[in-house]
Amino acid sequence: MTAARPSHWPMTLFPVIADCLQIGGIPLTRLAARIGQTPFYAYDRRLLDERMALLRRTLPSAIELHYAVKANPMPALVQHMAGLVDGLDVASLGELRVALDTGMAPARISFAGPGKRPPELIAAIAAGITLNLESAHELETVARLGREQRRRPRVAMRINPDFELKASGMKMGGGPKPFGVDAEQAPALLQRIGELELDFQGFHIFTGSQNLRAAAIVETHDRTFELALRLATDAPGPVRSLNIGGGFGIPYFPGDTPLDLQPIAANLERWLPTVKERLPQARVVLELGRYLVGEAGLYVAEVVDRKVSRGHTFLITNGGLHHHLAVSGNFGQVVRKNYPVVVGNKVVGTEREVVTVVGPLCTPLDILADRMDLAKADIGDLIVVFQSGAYGLTASPTAFLSHQACVEVLV
Repeated sequence: MTAARPSHWPMTLFPVIADCLQIGGIPLTRLAARIGQTPFYAYDRRLLDERMALLRRTLPSAIELHYAVKANPMPALVQHMAGLVDGLDVASLGELRVALDTGMAPARISFAGPGKRPPELIAAIAAGITLNLESAHELETVARLGREQRRRPRVAMRINPDFELKASGMKMGGGPKPFGVDAEQAPALLQRIGELELDFQGFHIFTGSQNLRAAAIVETHDRTFELALRLATDAPGPVRSLNIGGGFGIPYFPGDTPLDLQPIAANLERWLPTVKERLPQARVVLELGRYLVGEAGLYVAEVVDRKVSRGHTFLITNGGLHHHLAVSGNFGQVVRKNYPVVVGNKVVGTEREVVTVVGPLCTPLDILADRMDLAKADIGDLIVVFQSGAYGLTASPTAFLSHQACVEVLV
């Protein structure tokens, strides 16, 4: 008999009633009928609210919380988040339009990312949002486009620090990087911002993502504050915004445990008086994406076939990596590991079996769960992938093999 993969941290955020997952208070089977098709993503408003409430009561009240729209740009979800957070960060013109549609004040929207195209820069300047500058060329382009519009662009400098967030899922700072201005090059560019008379707002210092080690985040915050205070001596004006990035992770894989917020909160509390003294106008911002929305979302696909191949059972679904690239292991994993997966309408079930769940694509990469212990599923049952609220549909090759589109709902 094939051995099952190790188990995950218990997935208890979504209630189970009569062995069926509840999403937004609705049984999964009824929600699927209401939507009218599978596969789909479903996001739970209650869980979004609860995650924000946890951060508000744990972190110092002076810390501002911004949502990184790239984690999940579904318009209804971004609209909901805009009512909970202090600001939004975007990474494209499309995301900017979604952010502006929420009614969030433009001064509370920032735009980060390398290689911003002139139409994106023109739109950002016209909207009055803050542009996080990533290079000397981008700085000069923004200044020229601002002159053409007869507007004074709001800018911050994104810094590529000389350190990284240890044990992070993706390293966004430290060493040679396409993101931001190298810390050692920042003083000259800060002087240039002053010469060009741009509306300087502050710094964005982001080093990594998906981190579950509080000690690593604390160490990175220490070094981030030290760097910001050092760079502020060369700033062309007062630092009004100090975005220290995010990096907060969620448990995806066997062995992962939830991030402990308490040491992070205590360290931020320790730093705030120093920041207030040295940078009296600065708002300290945590920019979070995955941590805010990742655990509030599920991906749901329907079993369309069962087959046994040389003694091993496969469940074949109508969803796969074209909708959820990350669950297949092809979005940053070096060695593929299973996300938490259940049969959503038979969470425990009366019978269990070790199975591999695959999608309908003609590639061996299309795996949703490999050798997992699940309730025995039949054709028509619903396979659910937890931790699917971030970097799901829009991070996937949706046109691959031209299968039907996936829908998203907020409940």
